[in-house]
Amino acid sequence: MSKDEKIYQAFLEDISEGVYETDLEGNFTFVNAAFSKLLGYPKEEMISKNFSLFLDPSSAKEAFQVFNALYRTKEPVKDILWKVRTISGKEGLVELSAHAILDEAGFVIGFRGVARDVTQRVLTETLLLRSQLRYKTLLDFVPYPLVVFDNKGKVSYLNTAFTQVFGWTLQELEGKNIPYVPKYLEEETRELLKRFIVDRTIPRYETQRLTKDGRVLDVIIRAAIVYEEEDPESFYELVILRDVTQQKRMERNNQALFELSLALPKYPNLDDLLDYISTQIRKLLEVEAAMVIMLDEEKQELYFKTAAHEDLATKKRMKEVRYPSDKGISSWVIKHGKPIIVEDVYNDPRFYSKVDQQMGIITRNMLQVPLVGKEKIIGTLCAINKKRGKFDETDIEFLSMIAGTVNLSIENASYSDKLKQALEEVTSLNRAKDKVINHLSHELRTPLAILGASLKLMIRHLSNVSEEKWKPSYERAERNLERLIQMQYQLEDIVRYVNYEVKTTTQHILDLSRDLLESFIEEECSDRQLLYRIQQRLDQFFAVKDSEPTDIYLDKFVQNLIDSLQPNYSHRKIDINLNLSSVAPIFLPKDVVEKVFIAIFKNAIENTPDNGRIDISVSQTGNTVDLSIKDYGIGITQENKERIFEGFFHTKDTMLYSTKRPYDFYAGGKGADLLRAKIFSERYNFKIYMESVRCKHIPSDSDLCPGDTLSCPYIKRKEECLELGGTLFRVSFPIKSA
Repeated sequence: MSKDEKIYQAFLEDISEGVYETDLEGNFTFVNAAFSKLLGYPKEEMISKNFSLFLDPSSAKEAFQVFNALYRTKEPVKDILWKVRTISGKEGLVELSAHAILDEAGFVIGFRGVARDVTQRVLTETLLLRSQLRYKTLLDFVPYPLVVFDNKGKVSYLNTAFTQVFGWTLQELEGKNIPYVPKYLEEETRELLKRFIVDRTIPRYETQRLTKDGRVLDVIIRAAIVYEEEDPESFYELVILRDVTQQKRMERNNQALFELSLALPKYPNLDDLLDYISTQIRKLLEVEAAMVIMLDEEKQELYFKTAAHEDLATKKRMKEVRYPSDKGISSWVIKHGKPIIVEDVYNDPRFYSKVDQQMGIITRNMLQVPLVGKEKIIGTLCAINKKRGKFDETDIEFLSMIAGTVNLSIENASYSDKLKQALEEVTSLNRAKDKVINHLSHELRTPLAILGASLKLMIRHLSNVSEEKWKPSYERAERNLERLIQMQYQLEDIVRYVNYEVKTTTQHILDLSRDLLESFIEEECSDRQLLYRIQQRLDQFFAVKDSEPTDIYLDKFVQNLIDSLQPNYSHRKIDINLNLSSVAPIFLPKDVVEKVFIAIFKNAIENTPDNGRIDISVSQTGNTVDLSIKDYGIGITQENKERIFEGFFHTKDTMLYSTKRPYDFYAGGKGADLLRAKIFSERYNFKIYMESVRCKHIPSDSDLCPGDTLSCPYIKRKEECLELGGTLFRVSFPIKSA
């Protein structure tokens, strides 16, 4: 123990008042000589003993509650009156104070206080009351409401605190009963008085009492019967009432807010969340109805998003009501952003009575507070028709706290509902798009096959005509037909399967007509192989190709693909840099990997100007094989990056590529290549990643690149182009499992 602590304890030992310290459990850790003398126990016997052992049982429970409250609030308490038992068994009264002992971090580690023996003082005070309350002026300084009743239950005295809390004066109540018992507590109060007469005391009783203006207060009552010595039949009833309304409300409100905050994540659905909130408000504020009123900015209307009411039919009608956003008290609250209490709504010019008519109710009084979102007021919380008493500032504070707790959740849930609606719309559009793609795939197939066959027949018919007259037109038609055929193939991959119904129907017709076809062929041309060739052609046309996966060594596979594609882009002046490391095999259909590579590689070529560069690498990291294709071309705008995999979406105007050959700069395409690659990735469980930087000199799609780095007016050397823009596609394939 330090020198200062020794001096401090020596000082405590010398003072006349009892000083004590306890731990959090209520066990004494220190008592001075005066405190030991007060109870008559040696100090050694008191240390480590619980304070409750030295109290009368009626005071032990109250002491526990006092120290619990002190632990929670850290607010000192004083003038506590407890019954104690001395070592000799005598009862006494001790008045004490208590303070929290805090550690360096501010946490409560124990309690310290001062105690005085007030047995004689209380006895003296009782004698004073017996003597016709000769010292009434002194009692007026008692901080709690105090009433003295005669033996007939009539008021003979009440102090100033009683008038301040309950409103009645002594002149109004002297010789009368106090009309402050609520009707719903009359029977309970009669039973309490019966026990009081028998026990002669009420140590502590929690109940409710009315004020003069009709408010309901939560109170703690302590009472005792005091007899006159000279006349045993004559007695007085001394009653002390402590108003704990605010304390209980705060405890109840804090608990409600705590439960509300825990419940919010359980209600992601906006309607469920609002139903829960309105139900809690109705219960906690003890009102007839509670509503969440929302502002519909688009329609300029106010409406009841949810309502809690005793009557289910009324609740249903409430949810159907809408009224102009510039009408009613709600409109005023939203406009001014302030809470409001209206005691008599029909005498308030702001009240919109048509709402009552539509709901089939009569609103007497109302409390509303604003719901403030992130940027604006989105509605109000409303409570109507208080069942007990009137709305007050405590109700405003409580409802405002609820609004502050839930407003963002309401706003976020509202946004969530809108997102769900948008998602449903997008999903519906995607389904429609899939149907269109599927239909388009089948609608293209037959005309394209006929066109292809017609072109071949046309060559036969033109065999005697000079090629110079028809060949350019034929090649142009053939080139565009090939583009359409490739588009049809891409559509088939996107749709994922071929319509089996068409094949089945055609095959069925063919099977049924086999005999007729054979007879007709023999009759007309005697060619028995013709039927076989027709059926073979139909099978080929309508066949569903099931790609079988196989081992693919991506480094060698990519090298072979680039070599085979070289004639297609040989007219372009682009440096292709390869870095193909040896890797473990992947297990996928070859045509799938080929289509994915060609889609990305072709995209890179067509978006890179001449004298540009493309880097292609194959590497292995852990259990994945990565294919990277990095072009140093024009890049993709931010808006287009978000839509690049949507399909049939072009990053350039159609006129820029409509007459181009594949692999030409700005050639573009149908917009399905990358969508098909993305669908393959989801189907075969590999990943595609894309990063892109748009060239700063051509920030929008309408800005054009000259098509050759040597012709770019913004740079002096072609190497500068490599730093301005480009796109990286990375495809990660899982390696073949053992």
